[in-house]
Amino acid sequence: MEQQGIEKSKKVILQEETNYADGAIVSKILYKSGSGNLTLFAFDKGQELSEHSAPYDACVQVIDGTGEILINKVPFRLSAGEFIIMPANVPHAVKAVEKFKMLLTMLRG
Repeated sequence: MEQQGIEKSKKVILQEETNYADGAIVSKILYKSGSGNLTLFAFDKGQELSEHSAPYDACVQVIDGTGEILINKVPFRLSAGEFIIMPANVPHAVKAVEKFKMLLTMLRG
């Protein structure tokens, strides 16, 4: 699978790669390959991704604002600069406590 998204060997300012939209979640794939992908999300306050699970570990790094990550019914409030790993095959959800941006790293294998 070919790499998609941002150009390699180029400095990226994550906060500037996506914008907030009223009442919405905006996502942008920064990198996608057979080994995993990087997706940047911008959540308006109150927006959420409902509970689901994925077959791979996924890492959330908050870039701006504050969000709540629910992992197996346990809430974790994360703010800019904080990071958490959501284990494979464990239910998780994401909710914007306030407007927030996060980088999601999906690790295959």
